[in-house]
Formats: sequence, C-alpha cells, structure tokens
Amino acid sequence: MTSQAKHTKTTVEGRELIVERLMPAPRELVFQTWTKQEHLQNWWGPKGFTITVQEIEVKPGGVWRYVMHGPDGVDYDNVIRYREVVRPERLVYSHGDSVDEEQFQVTVTFAEEGSQTDIVMRMAFRSAEELQVSVERYGAVEGAASTLDRLEEELARL
Repeated sequence: MTSQAKHTKTTVEGRELIVERLMPAPRELVFQTWTKQEHLQNWWGPKGFTITVQEIEVKPGGVWRYVMHGPDGVDYDNVIRYREVVRPERLVYSHGDSVDEEQFQVTVTFAEEGSQTDIVMRMAFRSAEELQVSVERYGAVEGAASTLDRLEEELARL
C-alpha cells in the first residue's frame, strides 16, 4: 500500500511504515532541526499538537522524554531511546511511552539532493497487525505527513 500526501510518499510493507519527503533545505540544517530542542518544540507532531520536552540527549544511549499535548486536551507520554546517531546522515531509535518503551523502532536517513535533503523514515513495528492498528486507529500515515508539513514550515522559518 502506497499513498502520496502533498510531497510525502508513504508506503506500508509488512510491519514497516516508510515515509519519504524531499525537504527544501540543506542536510545539516534539517538534521539540526530534527535533533535540537529549540526546533523540535516548534514542529514535532501532527498539526494541532504541541510538545513539552522533559529531557533530551541525542547520542547513542541517550533519551528524549516529552509529553505530546493533543488538540482535544489529552496528553501522551513519549520516550525515545537513541541507538545510533551519525551526524548528519542517520538516526536510529526506539519509540514508546511510559508503559511500553519500545512500540516501534525508527531509522531516519538524511540524504543530500543538491541543496535539498531527502528524508526517509522507516518505522518497524513488532508485527504487521500492530502497524495496521497504528495506521487505522491512530492515523499514522496522515500524522507523519502532517508532522513533515510542520518540519517544512519550521525550515522555511529558519
């Protein structure tokens, strides 16, 4: 299953959701915007959501804890544990919450395309069924596209 939203290409393959987007900004800037608290708090999450960063240390073994505040007033605890950080090429991390610290693993690559950056985000769930629940119940495809829209807006602001 593949879909396009604006400039975002999303594909579901087995237990993986793959999201790709070409950003109109240099790779180093895109990587910084993806890893620095002062930028993340401006764009991370789908439209209408905000976050409160509790702690962040982007390095292998580092942790990023934040609360995502939904437009309906519901708060969602999030925990990211970094496994690999290869500046400005790749991030590998597990993503979970306060109950289940690894709901899925994410690999994000940042590839130079001239003056632009091609982002490929691969989210590997424990099973195809868990991915389906994330797509159908939680709107993972639309949420990813909306989040990348906000990243593009943040990059334009910089």
